[in-house]
Amino acid sequence: MTDQHEQFMREAMLLAQQAAERGEVPVGAVVIKDGEIVGRGSNAPIGTHDPSAHAEILALRDAAKNIGNYRLVDCDLYVTLEPCAMCAGAIQHARIGQLIFGAKDLKTGACGSVVNLMAEDKLNHHTEVSSGVLESECGQLLSDFFKQRRLQQKQ
Repeated sequence: MTDQHEQFMREAMLLAQQAAERGEVPVGAVVIKDGEIVGRGSNAPIGTHDPSAHAEILALRDAAKNIGNYRLVDCDLYVTLEPCAMCAGAIQHARIGQLIFGAKDLKTGACGSVVNLMAEDKLNHHTEVSSGVLESECGQLLSDFFKQRRLQQKQ
């Protein structure tokens, strides 16, 4: 299973890199059903002028369109960065079975770092969460992006 986790996380990392090339925070996500990618997303809130255009949301939308159902039962989501509260809610509403993420988000992470919406007993769906898949590589994408951004601001 680890090889599969790494394979799909690397696909998400490619999408994150594409976001960075567009000047977006480098986060990428893929939705998997039966071992195949059925949805892809990379951060796009700046370019789309849409605060909800996070990688996870876009991947969920793409998968729902491709599957023909907003319920993504029997699907898993791989994302390079721990989801925020908005994305965690969308993941649960979509009925994603398992969330696998790379780097923790110590400022806005809603899957264990700041809060854990996935473990809230009062909610009617509980997505299983795994973290740390290619964590250092996913984190490095973010570190490099913000380092470059700071250098550009100094010039």
